[in-house]
Amino acid sequence: MAALREREIPFAVGGGLAAMTYAAQWRDTKDLDIYSLSRDNQQIIQLLTSLGLDDYYEVQAYDRKWIYRSHRAGVIVDIIWAMANQRAQVDESWFEGPEVEAGGERFRLLRPEEVLWSKLYVLQHDRCDWPDCLNVLYGIGPQLNWRRLLAELGPDRPLLGGLLSIFSWLAPARAQEFPAFIWKELQITPEAGLDAAAMPPRAQLLDTRPWFSPLLNGGRKEC
Repeated sequence: MAALREREIPFAVGGGLAAMTYAAQWRDTKDLDIYSLSRDNQQIIQLLTSLGLDDYYEVQAYDRKWIYRSHRAGVIVDIIWAMANQRAQVDESWFEGPEVEAGGERFRLLRPEEVLWSKLYVLQHDRCDWPDCLNVLYGIGPQLNWRRLLAELGPDRPLLGGLLSIFSWLAPARAQEFPAFIWKELQITPEAGLDAAAMPPRAQLLDTRPWFSPLLNGGRKEC
């Protein structure tokens, strides 16, 4: 990160670190996802090589059209400039997330709308990022720029509709705090008039481990 700043290369941190920061949770991560502009690819790859990180392709082949994976001593650093499905390319507006500090480094997170947008498409046979999406919604759903997210999704809005349908069942009291227009736009009718303290914890039907951050749920029984 220090080397990128020294060379004035714009970037933001995404992936699990960004998602769990928005969710006010901690989770150990296997890699560091750094989002950058495609124009800077070669310069960043040369920088990683100069810092002693090797191409991860020799360990496990990957699609080079959207990511460069590097590693050293068990540490993996991914440089990402597009979505894996080529739905979108990273642009500088993605870097407008909040500034945070970790390990003595200050850096920007990927905008929460882009964190959600990119993770919505990770619904694979052996991996699903929707739990991360649900936690981000619980953490900062009322503050999201929903109009921006809807515009980005375009014809893929039904994906967001599916996620919000699950969320409104999982945490109906929190869902009622979201802007009313989003439910109308996606033609979803969230449950209303529910007493969160009296209802059963639906999340436990899916996982007996805690779902949402206790710092955010304020003791809500729905979690």
